[in-house]
Amino acid sequence: MFVDEAKIYVRSGAGGPGAVSFRREKFVPRGGPDGGDGGDGGDIMFVVDSNENTLLKFKFNQRFRAKNGGRGAGARKHGRNGESIIIPVPPGTIARDSETGEIIADLSDQGDRIIAAKGGRGGRGNARFATATNQSPRRYDTGTPGVERILLLELKLLADVGLIGFPNAGKSTLLSRVSAARPKIADYPFTTIEPILGIVPYGSEKSFVMADIPGIIEGAHKGKGLGLRFLRHIERTRALLFIIESTREDPGAEYHLLLRELELYSEELMRKPRLVALTKTDL
Repeated sequence: MFVDEAKIYVRSGAGGPGAVSFRREKFVPRGGPDGGDGGDGGDIMFVVDSNENTLLKFKFNQRFRAKNGGRGAGARKHGRNGESIIIPVPPGTIARDSETGEIIADLSDQGDRIIAAKGGRGGRGNARFATATNQSPRRYDTGTPGVERILLLELKLLADVGLIGFPNAGKSTLLSRVSAARPKIADYPFTTIEPILGIVPYGSEKSFVMADIPGIIEGAHKGKGLGLRFLRHIERTRALLFIIESTREDPGAEYHLLLRELELYSEELMRKPRLVALTKTDL
């Protein structure tokens, strides 16, 4: 099942408190302060993993909490750092803050990583506060809190060629003939309801990725027919291949209508190289 949207809750770990402690040695009944610092809280991090290709897992696992930092101890012992959480995501994942809409991460390439929620800093122990005038401080820091936020994840497929056309124009048939992908094919509209990728071989040792996008209808740029969800998958394609039925009354008008929907969605799409393929010419 292909899922390209998800909402998750993340919380980084809080910093651990520093310690209040004094040296206790033989013949030194009133040693100086030796309270150690608290550990840092764990981070929440996203990392791109090319083995991931959908956001489905976030439908069942939506809460991620990193560990808090440990408390400092005597003898200037530093508290343990909280364990971070590393979340693998597919290439093309965008994370937004659900309240502001701000893009927190735009992850495209294998190995890309970003801290989505930074862990809190550990607090200072009382050894840090010793001065010439205050040699026995009892002051310490509690550590800073972690970051808590709700994130919206969106997946934009990464492909070389995106297939654009109205429902039942023959996009899936083309993909099934030039690649090993086996999309559902039938003689009724909206057979394809989720994007499908296929590897298209050409030449002796070359290939490229083709994406079959569900059919676009008039008004797609406003979200009609889930248009907004489908259109975002062609934003990162390198080229566009328009699939037009040759049996239509005015194929040229259909082509320009599709162009208009793309332009209203994003003018950037109009700068991409594009080709037109006529289908069903046997009819």
